[in-house]
Amino acid sequence: MSVATAHSASAVPPADETPATGAAPTPDEGFWVEPGAAEEQTPGAAPAAGVPAQPSGETDLAQPTTEEALAQPPTDEVPAQSSGEVPARPSGDEVPAQAHGDDTPADVVDEQVARDAREFGVYARTGGWAFALKVARSVRPGGELAGETPKVSARHFAELAGCSPERVMRYYKAWDKAADDGMVPHFEALAPGEEIDLPDSDVWLSYYSSRSSATSDRGTAITAAAEAEGIRPTKALEVAENPTALRAAILADPSTAQAARAALLDRLKEDPSLQTELARDIARTDELKKAVANETQAASRIGYVRQIVENGQVKTPAGQVIDATAELRAEAERHLSLIDELDDDEDTGEWATEAYDTVKELVVQTVESDPELRVQERRTKFYSSLQKATKVFEELTLDDAVDLDAIYEEDMLERLEELQQALSTCIAALRKASPGE
Repeated sequence: MSVATAHSASAVPPADETPATGAAPTPDEGFWVEPGAAEEQTPGAAPAAGVPAQPSGETDLAQPTTEEALAQPPTDEVPAQSSGEVPARPSGDEVPAQAHGDDTPADVVDEQVARDAREFGVYARTGGWAFALKVARSVRPGGELAGETPKVSARHFAELAGCSPERVMRYYKAWDKAADDGMVPHFEALAPGEEIDLPDSDVWLSYYSSRSSATSDRGTAITAAAEAEGIRPTKALEVAENPTALRAAILADPSTAQAARAALLDRLKEDPSLQTELARDIARTDELKKAVANETQAASRIGYVRQIVENGQVKTPAGQVIDATAELRAEAERHLSLIDELDDDEDTGEWATEAYDTVKELVVQTVESDPELRVQERRTKFYSSLQKATKVFEELTLDDAVDLDAIYEEDMLERLEELQQALSTCIAALRKASPGE
């Protein structure tokens, strides 16, 4: 705090300082007081031209006890400095501690302040180990009876501490894990009030979890997954304990939804039950079924184009596999490179359709430009149609009909007669084309 004065510098030098020589003080500098006169002043009195007296409403923040006051040096003596030097004179904008009525030397500290500083230092060096030690040396381990030890139960300790037993047990279990690793002594080796050397604070979080769910099988799995991802387990446990908040974040934030989708896909690989549940949900949702069908078609078309680039072969409309021409492979590669450059969130449907239609047209042109391929394509197409017709006709049976009168309709007979006529015409045409004819 700065205190405004009537002069640019303090008019009264300290009692152990000799005034500067070589120039007489000007009226603006006030008057000079001899050192002897300064030493005879009452310790609590302030010079007339110095800093104003302390307001009556202020009190000393660290009043020494009676015993400490007896140990203090006289207030009219300057305490010896550790370096042997006289303290530098404060500037006009600074207020010495004496201006606030603080006559306590710097090396005399209230015991309460010193204790707080020591405890703070212990916590700064050891972190939660300092509190875990209090639990470990005061809480009775399992299996020990109340009369065998002065230690108390975790519930009783929690009542004395004014906290929950669950919080006490989290510290207890953290110490237990560390004891199994040889980091700290076991509970049985500690007595109430005993002090030991504690591990560094940076290893505390590897044993302690601030959430009770971390001790369950579910919490253990979440903790392991969080450590594998390189994040603090407490964050993952907090999310797992509040699924409503997780749902709200997924609904509101696209990036969170993407992270959830990626996590589900990773889990689907190792969770057959989740696979079944997700497939069932898709089948029961019309929008999802349509989306799946569209993506399946796009993926199939992209696969058709990719096969031309990677294998150098292509399937014709009739189903025969032929070698792709150089022009066909170059066009397929161009379209495929455009598709591969799309971001994950971009729709590939239109790109896949364009690539598929372009390549398909080139395949047809290739077949039609080669007489031998053209004949083979028609032959393959005929055989494909014949196989389909044969399979369908084989399924057309009346073996399960007990009473034909009950199922008979005139349209059935008419359509079969038309089919017979078409077959007869086809057979006649093939017989004329046969070499023997």
